[in-house]
Amino acid sequence: MVTFAAMNIRNVAIIAHVDHGKTTLVDQMLRQAGIFRENEAVQERVMDSNPLERERGITILSKNTAVRWGDVKINIVDTPGHADFGGEVERILRMVDGVILLVDAAEGPMPQTRFVTRKALELGLHPVVVVNKVDRTDARAGAVHDEVLELFMDLAASDAQLDAPFLYASGRDGWASRSLDEPGRDLTPLFETILEAVPAPAVDADGPFQMLVSTLDYSSYVGRIAIGRIERGRVRVGDPVALLPLGEPGPVPADEAERARVVSLYAFDGLKRVEVDEAAAGDIVALAGLEGIEIGKTITHPEHLERLAGIAVEEPTLSVDFTVNDAPFAGRSGKYVTTRQLRERLVRELERNVALRVEETGQMDTFTVSGRGELHLTILMETMRREGYEFQVSRPRVITRPGPGGTTLEPYEEAIIDVPEAYLGPVMEKMGRRRGEMTEMAHTDQGAVRVRFRIPARGLFGYRSEFLTDTRGEGTLHHQFLEYGPWAGPLAGRKRGVLVADREGVAVAYALFNLQERATMFVRPGEEVYGGMIVGEHVRPGDLDVNVCKGKKLTNIRAAAADENIKLEPPRELTLEMALEFIEDDELIEVTPDAIRLRKRHLDPHERKKAARRREAAVG
Repeated sequence: MVTFAAMNIRNVAIIAHVDHGKTTLVDQMLRQAGIFRENEAVQERVMDSNPLERERGITILSKNTAVRWGDVKINIVDTPGHADFGGEVERILRMVDGVILLVDAAEGPMPQTRFVTRKALELGLHPVVVVNKVDRTDARAGAVHDEVLELFMDLAASDAQLDAPFLYASGRDGWASRSLDEPGRDLTPLFETILEAVPAPAVDADGPFQMLVSTLDYSSYVGRIAIGRIERGRVRVGDPVALLPLGEPGPVPADEAERARVVSLYAFDGLKRVEVDEAAAGDIVALAGLEGIEIGKTITHPEHLERLAGIAVEEPTLSVDFTVNDAPFAGRSGKYVTTRQLRERLVRELERNVALRVEETGQMDTFTVSGRGELHLTILMETMRREGYEFQVSRPRVITRPGPGGTTLEPYEEAIIDVPEAYLGPVMEKMGRRRGEMTEMAHTDQGAVRVRFRIPARGLFGYRSEFLTDTRGEGTLHHQFLEYGPWAGPLAGRKRGVLVADREGVAVAYALFNLQERATMFVRPGEEVYGGMIVGEHVRPGDLDVNVCKGKKLTNIRAAAADENIKLEPPRELTLEMALEFIEDDELIEVTPDAIRLRKRHLDPHERKKAARRREAAVG
């Protein structure tokens, strides 16, 4: 039974590929629904509150907001657009009854669009399709309309889902229209379509209280806060509740339930959480006062212990080793440098990052961290370094599975490459070497060629920098997990060696000038280095020990000609993504609050040679 209160609620998630205008559209929805005062100064992309999100222009964490349109409250969830944050997406979709699928009018459905849309359709959610950026000069809204319908058919959408309403919009300018021929004046058609196409929550208002925890927040005042949709009944501040452990849906023995009391209750209103005394089935709320709360647990009435189906998250495909920083410059800039502090931080991340896995290894100071992709792992690393942690990271490894008949399966990615036709040859050659199989090729209206590949995840390690070089920065590469397939065999690693500093000191311009013909440098003059630190990429295979601290010998004899000016090329700026793709098995990334450095596992050159001989003997 649906209550009147639930009839006046719509719960909807907005899903889209990275940079298709999702967060900008939410900004306009908030403005036009009257969330902000007329004279209120509001920053752009107000939903991207995390500094990393604002810097990178992507949504990483899902967020809740709510607007009122007439008598109806619309709870809106802004979801990540990147497949690496699929854990965020999968649990958020459990709270809603419909999705707004936002698609760029020029680019059309992209790999991440497919991933999130598949999840939404499998859950039976009702889609509303918004073709955004129809004011672009290269917009092809009619063709994109057909591509979205093809996507729905590929994903086995139901007849009701195939009848999804289509709107055409400019999120930046804040208008939507039901017809491509008539530009809109505001977002009224979008709000009206949400009320028409997205059903009210199908909940039981008169039954005993029941709620699934979909996400977590934390307050230093009230502790952990559980966020989710009330599936049944009502809840009031001060009510006794039971917290059920993770497991199969159905009745739970009384001795397994944890008793608690609701200390605070919050509803969403605009960008704020507002304290309320009571909430009913269908609404998305936040509860405080439960100690052992975790994502996927069920909160119920203490006399009706029935567990809801938990949140199923796909398994990680990539893992790296986090180790305590033992480099010569360890402890100079970080506040948290010990094994205990590193362990506590990684365990704390597991509370809300459901797609992450952390395992202890046989070594005291090493932890294996597994995630959905490179971006998933590097966002965690960047967050930790900003919090003051120091640690080291190994080269990523793919997570394999046993296959039929004793075979090994490895993760494969779907890669979509848009590249000018002049640069297509090098791209095809490199992807072929990396065991990529072309599955589709088409010319786009922008004069580029769009090529789709099926490629082992290992094959993409270290490829992005090569790709940007081969396409002169004009190509775009998007990829996402596709499936597990047969082991593709050995793949060629990095073709070039590195320059390794042979002593501790300060890099000197004179030494770097003499080395730059043989390498792309990673350090600049005045930067401190230590023995075993990687200071550049060699132009040839094989590593080279170099002295970057060597100054020019001065004499009291004036040269007949003036000294030639020392002109240095800018060093390559190291990012975590680039570093993770670049390093080999015998190298590590040193991550500190003020620097990202690359180093050899064995700082001593003699130890490096011994380790190399051992590896060769093992392979032989």
